[in-house]
Amino acid sequence: MKMTVLGCGRWGSFLSWYAYKQGHDVKLWGREASRNYQKLLETRTNDYLLLPQQIQLTNSLEEAVAFAELIFIAISAQELRGFAKQLNSLNLAGKSFVLCMKGLEGNTGERLTRVMKEEIQQPVHVAIWVGPGHVQDFVQDIPNCMVIDSDDSQVTKLIVENLGSETIRFYYGEDVLGNEIGAAAKNVIGIAAGILDGLGYSSLKGALMARGTKEIARLVKAMGGNELTVYGLGHLGDYEATVFSKHSHNRRFGEAFVKQEPFEKLAEGAATVKALLQLSAKHAVELPICQAVNAVLWEEQDAQDQIMKLFMRPVKFETI
Repeated sequence: MKMTVLGCGRWGSFLSWYAYKQGHDVKLWGREASRNYQKLLETRTNDYLLLPQQIQLTNSLEEAVAFAELIFIAISAQELRGFAKQLNSLNLAGKSFVLCMKGLEGNTGERLTRVMKEEIQQPVHVAIWVGPGHVQDFVQDIPNCMVIDSDDSQVTKLIVENLGSETIRFYYGEDVLGNEIGAAAKNVIGIAAGILDGLGYSSLKGALMARGTKEIARLVKAMGGNELTVYGLGHLGDYEATVFSKHSHNRRFGEAFVKQEPFEKLAEGAATVKALLQLSAKHAVELPICQAVNAVLWEEQDAQDQIMKLFMRPVKFETI
C-alpha cells in the first residue's frame, strides 16, 4: 500500500520506518522549519533510527495527503485541531486517518477522534493506534502488543492486516472511547510515577498502578465506555512502558520536574491532566491522582505534600 505519515518526531519517523519495513510505499511529511525534518533531510538519521532512502520526505502537506489513502498522524495532541483545520482545506474524501498520539485536548477535554470529526467536514475514517512500546525497542525487533480501534471495523482490519508483524502484534479494539481515554490518561499516571521516582518513593508505584487504573475505569464508565477496556493494552498494558521505562518521556518529565531539572522532550500528560479534570467535573467522577499531579504541575503545590495526602487518605475498602 501507499502510506503517508504526518509528523517526523520520534514516533512519526518510526512509523514511516516500520511501514516501509513491512513492504509499503511511504512518504513522510514534516514542517520545513522543523529541526526534526531538517535533520532527517540532511542525514536521514535521528536519535533513534536510520531512515531508508526509499522513504520520501516532503514538507508539502498537499503532496503528502494526495499520495496515500491511509494516513498516520503523529504530532502533539494540542496541535491537532489547528492541523485538522489545515487538512480540511485539501481533498480528503475517502481517506483513512490513524491518530498515533495519546492525549486529550487540554482546553476542552475533547477526545482527539472528536476533534478530527469536528474539524474535517469531509467523509473520512478515523482510527487510533494505542498501547505499549518504545521506538528504542522496536527498532531492535524487541516485540510488543498494541491496539488499533475505530468506529469502522473494516478500517481496523485494514490497518491490522497490513501492519501486523512479529515485532508488533495488533489486537482489534472494541471501545474507541475507553481506549482513547485510557491511552491519554496513562501519560498522567506516568508523570505521577516520575514524581515518585524524584521523591525516592518508587515503592509506591504498585499502589499508583492499582489506584490509577481504578479511577480511570470509573471515568470511562461514566462517559459511556466499557470500564474493562482500561484493564487492557491501551491503559494498564501500557504502564510498564510508562511507569517504569527509562524511555518514557512522561515518567522522565515528572522526575525532572520534582528535581527541578530541565526536560525538553514532549510529555503529553502535562496538558492531558487539565483535560481529565474537566471530564472529572463534567461527569462527577473523583480523580485523586490526576488532581495531585495537576496540583504539583500547575498550582505550584509541594510534591511531597501532595503524595502524602494522596496515599494517606482516609481508610476505605479497596474496591471502592
